[in-house]
Amino acid sequence: MTRTPPVALVIAALVGAALAFGLDTVLALRGIAVLVPPVSLAVALVLIGVVVLALAWPVRRAARGERRIDPFYALRVVVLAQASAVAGALLAGGAAGILLYLLTRAVVPLGSTLAAGGTVVAAVLLMIAALVAEHWCALPPDDPTEETPA
Repeated sequence: MTRTPPVALVIAALVGAALAFGLDTVLALRGIAVLVPPVSLAVALVLIGVVVLALAWPVRRAARGERRIDPFYALRVVVLAQASAVAGALLAGGAAGILLYLLTRAVVPLGSTLAAGGTVVAAVLLMIAALVAEHWCALPPDDPTEETPA
């Protein structure tokens, strides 16, 4: 299993920020309402992070040798964790792009800014939870003196 590379997370965040900032700019230039993430998105992202951690907990116990687990279940949890990490980075970047756009206006809308900031925090929490879940799904090395490749 290869871990999610940090470069992929940074690239996803930058792409999300650029696309969201550009889209809000184009919408404002055309006189259309800009995108603002709803507060329910932040709540949903935190709940998804909790679910990913809850699904990875049995795999962590199995990796420590406490019990056996279906390897296909473990594989599905790892793939879910990796996808959640990339999605969290993309959404964090997108919400940060929206937040940056809102902060560059002459009049800063407080409610929209708080919603975008909350979404940034929630998306980062999702990414962290997914990376922790991915770490929990890693098997320890067979030889304690052997180093694992990063």
